[in-house]
This record gives sequence, C-alpha cells and structure tokens, in this order.
Amino acid sequence: MNVSEALVIPGIVIGVIVVLGLAFWARYKTVSPDEAMIVTGSFLGNKNTLVDDSGRRIKIVRGGGAFILPIFQKAEFLSLLSHKLDVSTPEVYTEQGVPVMTDAVAIIKIGGSVEDVATAAEQFMGKPTEALKSEAQEVLEGHLRSILGSMTVEEVYRNRDKFAQEVQGVAAKDLKKMGLQIVSFTIKDVRDKHGYLDSLGKPRIAAVKRDADIAEAEALRDSRIQKAKAEEEGMKAELLRDTNIAEAAKEKELKTAAFKKEQDMAKAEADQAYHIQEARSKQSVVEEQMKVELVRREREIDLEAKEILRREKQYDAEVKKKADAERYAVVQAAEAEKARRLLEAEAMQYKIEAEAKANAEQKRLEGLAIAEAERAKGAADAEVIRLRGLAEAEAKQKLAEAFEKFGEAAILDIIVKMLPELAGKVAAPIGSIDKLTVVDTGHGEGAARVSNYVTSLMATAPEMLKSVSGIDVDRLVKGLTAKLGGIAPSAAPGPVSAGVAANKPDAAPAQLAEPGTAADKG
Repeated sequence: MNVSEALVIPGIVIGVIVVLGLAFWARYKTVSPDEAMIVTGSFLGNKNTLVDDSGRRIKIVRGGGAFILPIFQKAEFLSLLSHKLDVSTPEVYTEQGVPVMTDAVAIIKIGGSVEDVATAAEQFMGKPTEALKSEAQEVLEGHLRSILGSMTVEEVYRNRDKFAQEVQGVAAKDLKKMGLQIVSFTIKDVRDKHGYLDSLGKPRIAAVKRDADIAEAEALRDSRIQKAKAEEEGMKAELLRDTNIAEAAKEKELKTAAFKKEQDMAKAEADQAYHIQEARSKQSVVEEQMKVELVRREREIDLEAKEILRREKQYDAEVKKKADAERYAVVQAAEAEKARRLLEAEAMQYKIEAEAKANAEQKRLEGLAIAEAERAKGAADAEVIRLRGLAEAEAKQKLAEAFEKFGEAAILDIIVKMLPELAGKVAAPIGSIDKLTVVDTGHGEGAARVSNYVTSLMATAPEMLKSVSGIDVDRLVKGLTAKLGGIAPSAAPGPVSAGVAANKPDAAPAQLAEPGTAADKG
C-alpha cells in the first residue's frame, strides 16, 4: 500500500464526519424564551411529549433545543408573546335597566404549561395572530356584557375592581379551553348617555364642596381668632415694653437726680472744706512766719544784748549817763520793734480769721437775707391787707360818724347824689330805641308827652324811694330847711325835683362824699 492509498481512508472518514456535523447543525433547532417549538412525527421520545386520548403524540420544547430528524420529524414555532386587546361594549342594560357602556383593556397570552401550548397549537397553529386576538376579544366582550347585565350601576361605578375580577374569572375558564390566559384585565371607563353616573356623583360632590366650604370658613375663623390673639399679645407686649421703658427712664432720672444731689452736696462740702483748709493753711503759714520772725527777733535781741554788754565793757570808762541813755534808747527801740512785729503778726492772723469768718458769715447772711426777704414780703402782704381793712373800717367809721353827726343832712346828700343815677336808669330804655313814631291827636300833645315822660316818672321818685326803703325825702327836706331857718317848708321839694330833673339821664353815679362835704352842701 502506497502513501496515497493510506491518506484516502482518513480523508473519507473526515469528510463523513464533516457532512454529519453539517447535517446535525442544520437539523438542530433552538428555542428562544418567547416561543415554543411543536415537534410532530415519529421517534419523539418521552420527554416533554403529550399523548391525547386518541393516541396522538406531540412534543413541546420550551427553552433549549432539540434535534429534528429529517424525514421522520417536523418542527413548527408558536409565539408566546402577550397581546393587548381593547374590549368595549355598546349600551348594555344593567340589572336596574339603565343602559351603560364600558371600555376595558385586557392583556392575554398563550399559557406556559405544556397542555396550554398544545391546546393553542391545535387551535391557532397556522392562523395569523389577529385571528387569535379577535377570538379572545369576542369571548371577553361577551362575558363583559353578561357580567354587566347582572350588576347595578352603583356596584359597577363604586367597585370597578370587583367588576373586573368577576369578568376575568368567568372569561378565564373559556380562554383556558383555547390555551390562553388573562395576564391583566382593567376597566378603563364606565359611562352612559343619560347622565345617570353624573347624578350619582353630584351628592358626593355637593357634600365635598360643603365640607370644603365649612372647613375653609372654620380655617378662616381660626385664622382670624389667632390673628386677633396675636395682635392682642403684641399690643400687650408693646404696652409692657413702653411701661418698662417709662419705669426705666423714671428710675434713671431719679438715680441721676440722686447722683447729682450727692455730687452737689459733695462739691459744696469739698468747696467748704477747701476754703476752711485754705484758711487753716494761711493761718498756719502766718503762724510759722510769726514764729520765724520771733526767733529772728529774739536772735537779734540776743545779739544786740551781747553787743550792749560788749559796748558796756568797752565804753565803761566813758560817760555813764551817755552810755545808759544810749542803752536805754536801744532797749526801747528793740521793745518797740518787737511790739510792732507782734502787732503785725496778730493783725495778719486776725485778718485771716476775719476773712474766713466773713465768708462763712456772708453765706449765712445770704441765707438769712433770702429768708428775711421772704418774711418781709409776707409781712408786707399781710400789712397791706391789714391796712386795707383798717382803711375800709375807718371809712365806714367816718361814714357812721357823719351819719351820727349830720343825721338827716348826710342821708339827704346821699339820696340827692343817687337821684341822677336813678334818672339815668329810668331813661336808659328810651335811649336804646332806634326809631320812635309819635301819633298826635291834633292837640300837639304827642311830643310833649314823650319829653315829659322822664320828668313825670322822676316826680314819683320820692314816693318810690319811700315805698322801697321807708325814707321820706319830702319830710327830710322840710325838716332840714326848717333847721336852717326861714325857708317855708312847702318850697323845699321844688328845688330838689328841679335839680333832679335838670340832671342828664346818662349821668354817672356819684360816690359817697366825705362827711364834711355833705355838711357844707347842707
């Protein structure tokens, strides 16, 4: 056997292996998670194989893969994806006879068990997906209408979840027979054309609005109450703050006044102590000066005495009298100088003490002067009041003495001076008339009567005075003229009346005359 024949056999074996591999790769089918593979034919084995009542076998593969024997087996794929169905009903009469319409959404898919896949494959294999969706939608709509007709509108409206669960529960049994399952079923809308559902919500809406209005009003009330309380608390706080500020200011002013008072008192005491100390210092200086001067003078005197002794010894042989005279003169001069110095020192000390006493006395006298001025002012006011009372008492006393002395003459004089004032008061109403119309009866008496009015009225004055005060003017005049002598009593009233009438109505009232003047006129 040569080399070429030896290579042929391995090549054939390798070729066969490659062909078998390619064939196996071509016939091995894998299944994705969203689908199921239906294998029919012979040699299916026992794994994932379903046998029906008639003995037919079918193999269902989900996930993984399987080798499909050529000629003996056939494989088809069935989608397990979910499908969305819009389920709606026309007007359906409920248990109460109210027509309503319902919209729902359903999610369906082929079941995941081997039995569901086998059932779906038997009914829908080879059909388009729309056929599956159409059949499932008709089943759901039928059951939706059936359940809707067995419930009231209120149950459907108020408990949609229960409605959807009942529809799903009834329809799931029929869909199970088709190999389908309901993943989700939701009621989208329940409506009617006659406003029945809207009427069901109106009481609740009205109640909600009412509760909302009440809650809003209560909230507004609470807000106003809280605002009023807050304002009240704020006003109380402001009032308390102002009160505290006023009290603090008052305490500050009181403390400031107290401090100022203490400061003024301390300053006054310090000033007074300063002046006293200054006076004492001056006095001490003067005393020291005096002591120094005294010591100096004493030293001078000692020196002079020693000088005198020396001179006495020196000039002892000289004329005794001349020496004695000179010694006596020196002694007298020294004594005089010493006395002068002592007097000057005493004068200086007295001057300082006098100045200190004068300052103190000046302050005391200033206080006494102020007090004396106040006392003098009060005494002067009291003296003025006393003198005024004495003057009035004296005037009354003189008036009484005049009445007592002159009697009827003084009274008559006072009455005569009062009559012009009385005439003025009587004529005052006529003087205040702006316009006066006089009607004459033809005898020319109209104007005369007006002019004689005051005269006639004053003629009755003595009678008026007698009736008011009890003083008889006619009697007084007659008695006075009889005393003065020679005048007939009947002539007295004439001059008095004439004198009264002659006075002007606006004459000012006369003051009470002194008793002497009344006597002179009488």
